[in-house]
Amino acid sequence: MVKKQFILNFIIIFFIFFLDRITKNYILNLAEDQGIIDITINPFLNIILVWNSGIGFGLLQFDENIIYNLITVLIVIINIIIIYLIFNSEKLHKILFSMILGGSLGNLYDRIYYNSVPDFIDLNYNGYHWFVFNVADIFISLGIIALIFLELFIKTKNEK
Repeated sequence: MVKKQFILNFIIIFFIFFLDRITKNYILNLAEDQGIIDITINPFLNIILVWNSGIGFGLLQFDENIIYNLITVLIVIINIIIIYLIFNSEKLHKILFSMILGGSLGNLYDRIYYNSVPDFIDLNYNGYHWFVFNVADIFISLGIIALIFLELFIKTKNEK
C-alpha cells in the first residue's frame, strides 16, 4: 500500500511538472517566433508573457541578486519540508502536498535555468487584471486552498 501511494505521489508531481514545462515551452517558443505574446482568448482571458523574478504572482521582485538567491534558497528549503510532509502525512494530504511540490519544482526549475519564471495566464474583468500566473501557480494555489479547507472545515468537523 505504501509503495502504491509513493508511486501515485510521484506520478502527480511528475505530471504537474511536465504539464508546466510543456505550457511554458510552448509560450516561450511562440515568443521566440513572434516576438511579443499578447493573445486574447476571450474578454476575461489573455495570454501574455511576463517574466517574474519574485515569488508567486510576481510578489517580492527585487533587482538585487542576493535577495533573488536568498528567495531561491528559501524555496528549496520549503520544497524539502514539503517532501518531508509527503512522507509523513495522511493520504489526501500527501496528494495535496504532491500537487504543491509539482508546481513548486516547475517554478524552481525556471528560477535556476532562466533566473526568472515565465508567467502567461492573464485573467481580467472590465480592465481589472489579476496577477499573471502559470500552470505551476495553479496547482500550488489549488493545493494550498484545499489544505486550508481540509484543516478549517473537515478536520474541525471530525473533531466535534
